[in-house]
Amino acid sequence: MTSNPGTVDFTFSDTIAGRVTAFDRAAREVTVATADGRSFVIALDGGASAELLHNLGEPYQDASGHIDDLLTEGRFLLAYGVFYPQRGGLRFEAKRLVFTGRDTDDFRFEEASWWVRQIQEIAAFYRRAQFGDGPVDFTRYRTEIRLSGDKTASHIQETDTISRLVYGMASAFLLTGDEEYLEVAERGTEYLRAHMRFVDTDENVVYWYHGLKVDGDTETKLFTSEFSDDYDALPAYEQIYALAGPIQTYRATGDPRIKADADATIRLFDRFYLDPEHGGYYSHIDPILLSAEHESLGPNRARKNWNSVGDHAPAYLINLYLATGEKAYADMLEYTFDTIAERFPDPEHSPFVQERFHKDWSADTTHGWQQDRAVVGHNLKIAWNLMRMQSLRPKDTYAKLAASLGETMPEIGSDRQRGGWYDVVERVRADGEEQYRFAWHDRKAWWQQEQAILAYLILHGITGREDFRTEARDAQSFYNAFFLDHDEGAVYFNTLANGLPYLLGVERLKGSHSMSMYHSAELCYLAAVYNNLLINGQAMDFWFKPDPADLPERTLRVSPDLLPPGAVLIESVEIDGEPHTDFDPGALTVRLPETSGRVKVKVRLTPTNPPEVTG
Repeated sequence: MTSNPGTVDFTFSDTIAGRVTAFDRAAREVTVATADGRSFVIALDGGASAELLHNLGEPYQDASGHIDDLLTEGRFLLAYGVFYPQRGGLRFEAKRLVFTGRDTDDFRFEEASWWVRQIQEIAAFYRRAQFGDGPVDFTRYRTEIRLSGDKTASHIQETDTISRLVYGMASAFLLTGDEEYLEVAERGTEYLRAHMRFVDTDENVVYWYHGLKVDGDTETKLFTSEFSDDYDALPAYEQIYALAGPIQTYRATGDPRIKADADATIRLFDRFYLDPEHGGYYSHIDPILLSAEHESLGPNRARKNWNSVGDHAPAYLINLYLATGEKAYADMLEYTFDTIAERFPDPEHSPFVQERFHKDWSADTTHGWQQDRAVVGHNLKIAWNLMRMQSLRPKDTYAKLAASLGETMPEIGSDRQRGGWYDVVERVRADGEEQYRFAWHDRKAWWQQEQAILAYLILHGITGREDFRTEARDAQSFYNAFFLDHDEGAVYFNTLANGLPYLLGVERLKGSHSMSMYHSAELCYLAAVYNNLLINGQAMDFWFKPDPADLPERTLRVSPDLLPPGAVLIESVEIDGEPHTDFDPGALTVRLPETSGRVKVKVRLTPTNPPEVTG
């Protein structure tokens, strides 16, 4: 038997995500419109099961007996099933239906506590995976963690993955007040400072080792990167992410030693990574002369990229500013965002930004794996962070670029049939191509879903545009339906295009060079902030545990993110369980009492009137 070219005459499983437009009870067929406006008829006579979206730590919620009641017009539906050839076409029979809530406009991830509960479960998984039920001992930490939470035979401790775990635990404390998570964050920060930090007194800077190789009681420090892209160099992003966890911990504790490390690392960036002639930050320096132009760097010599310029803001710099309010950090943020807005868009060649550059900002389209390819999540990350910066130092260039990316990315970076966001694609279409080609595969990574969710939540929260809200809801639906590992805990690294988890190689792991607790926790923290405080008008509680003597003028800054001025107020404060009234509601600051030792501060933030709709 031979197939006719262009004819699908075989079965295959797939997913359809869209909004219900019609339901024929007698024919047992529901019609949905996907994000790109196509119409699909889904047959329900194949024995479909149904469930309500459920969070980590919640039991499966069977809805199979309520399918007819739930298929109301306008409801968002995710359907996994089988396509069968039939009469020259295809018939789709559903096998699994996922409903996002009980009512038509109900999206469970918009519940005030959804993301808080999720971060609690993720934190519990990583605490158990790394330390079991015993004490928090970071000599037991390992970079590689299997799907179930077991450790592999690898004895490498990477600085950045410890920092990412610390970030997640600090964020879990900020949202829950659970001091078990703060203990992990503080002990991890101490471990980083004691084992991974190098203080260069001659240059008055701090830089961070790639990691440690642990063999019994013997530690071997790994000075330069062991990762293939950056081998034998000091990549900027490793120095950047070494600060992510400690700075989030600093927000909770105000420990001045952490701030001193951050300032010394920023001096490293400004002295050795900054290009004073052409602007921006180099991506790598050599380990001996700390030069970005040394020949030993090979293809990384005199290069700049998204990570070296753009990752300062989300990884540590915004959080450092939130904790201190210092103008120097705001100035550095403005410098990096001005550089992004000026250098990264490339509208003459591609709707995707350019990500890699030579010293003079000419495009580097032949570098390593990237070539002339776009990381979809980086485009979304730029939109998200531009909108954060827009609340601090507003500029038309920031708002326009963020909105432009928000408008453009769905059609070229997302899956308009199944939901979710793709990974790496070619930046330019060849002649005759209608779609941008995937670089390697059509899988979907957890961190790229995070960037989409946060980008569209903040775009909607600030502009009020409903198209951005729809994108945010669609992205949250796909992520919560398919990325949560209800069997083992935490979240999957990758799914196939249809949402089923992809569990081969490094993508089977819950801990690796690429994955720890950072992105999943950052998503929980900021999705809670944006959904509750910017969009749905829900108050939130945040916890801190500083020593008042460590804070300038005993002033604790409690802003949860860079939000529009006046969007949030302090409603109430408790210190060690007792009401406290010395705070400035609009400035989002709390004046702490003169005490000896640390105090636990609970702050309730409440949103003001919704921001003015601007588009």
